[in-house]
Amino acid sequence: MPTAPRAILLSIVELGGYPNFTPLYEQAGYQVTIERSVRKALAFLKKAAPAAIVAEFNFQSDFRDRTSSLESLLAAAQRLAAVKVIVFYEQEHAHQLAKLQARFPEIEAMAYPIESGRLAASLARGAVG
Repeated sequence: MPTAPRAILLSIVELGGYPNFTPLYEQAGYQVTIERSVRKALAFLKKAAPAAIVAEFNFQSDFRDRTSSLESLLAAAQRLAAVKVIVFYEQEHAHQLAKLQARFPEIEAMAYPIESGRLAASLARGAVG
């Protein structure tokens, strides 16, 4: 009897600086794909529909009309049915992240340092909506 394919989790690690959560994602039942840039993640979204996306919010003050490259990714992810989106962020960028959450209220934000128990619990809850 063939096993059902595992749900895909897209992890976007641009800067890192936090633990590798791949074992946690796999323990939660996901097949993990790691991309190192939002550009590569956007290309991945054209080929696959992940059940979850975990990304970093890296505020970029040089953008005139956006707060980060995540906006392009989140706009592309909106076409996916029931995708769980978790964003890691620096506490000092919370006010900038709030602008992003106003446009994409479905994202769940977690400030550094990331608590593995909270991350696991969030993934267990699955997508909102």
